[in-house]
Amino acid sequence: MSKELEEGSEFMLDFTKLKKVVSGEADVVPAVAQEIETGEVLIIGYVNELALKTAMEEGLATFWSTSRNELWIKGKTSGDFLELVETRVNCEQNSILYRVRLKGEGSCHTKDSEDKYRFGCYYRRLLPDGSLEFV
Repeated sequence: MSKELEEGSEFMLDFTKLKKVVSGEADVVPAVAQEIETGEVLIIGYVNELALKTAMEEGLATFWSTSRNELWIKGKTSGDFLELVETRVNCEQNSILYRVRLKGEGSCHTKDSEDKYRFGCYYRRLLPDGSLEFV
């Protein structure tokens, strides 16, 4: 991923992401990680059967990386784990909600101006003129 995409103020949504996921080999559904105390959405990823099974066994939010095509236990590299408090499934059983407690500095892989991992991945607001501002 590019620095401009992750850190910039230019609006560049990847409208092709789902097409890439669908054309991939992994059978996945979206998975949202929500901080249980505040309700803040931290990240969204994808889970396959292995990721969901691993999450339930380990008690940690676990995803299937569609870009790397591998299991991704959030925090294994950074140390910023997401403790799994509860797992919910939506009415159509086509997405998962992980209710989590953050065990570390942040849940995003990007860092703020103080070189700290951001609490969540939703750190920019889309303005009416199409630009982004940091919140």
